[in-house]
Amino acid sequence: MLVKRAADVRLDEVQEGIGIRWVFTKRDGAPNFSLRVIEIAPGVVFAPHQHPYEHEIYVLEGQGVVTSPQGELEMQPGAALFVAPDELHGYRNTGDVTLKFICVIPLPE
Repeated sequence: MLVKRAADVRLDEVQEGIGIRWVFTKRDGAPNFSLRVIEIAPGVVFAPHQHPYEHEIYVLEGQGVVTSPQGELEMQPGAALFVAPDELHGYRNTGDVTLKFICVIPLPE
């Protein structure tokens, strides 16, 4: 078993105001999924994009919206989201603190 504090994992900046902590990956022996914590600064937009794989998301802190084919949906602590493969999605922090959420994705084949 491996135990980590997500806050101790390096924050990789993917664009200004957006970072990803790769908590568990293949390097840790995870055979099927990567567990990440994504952090988005107040007012920052993670532009709409899509991937050929699903995402499972759980919001830890902050407030935001996810853009989806259904429009903008609220993201707040305790909310769980499923993003289907190839579904267009993006994020926007609408609050005054960092928006933090767990995002699980499958490892590549």
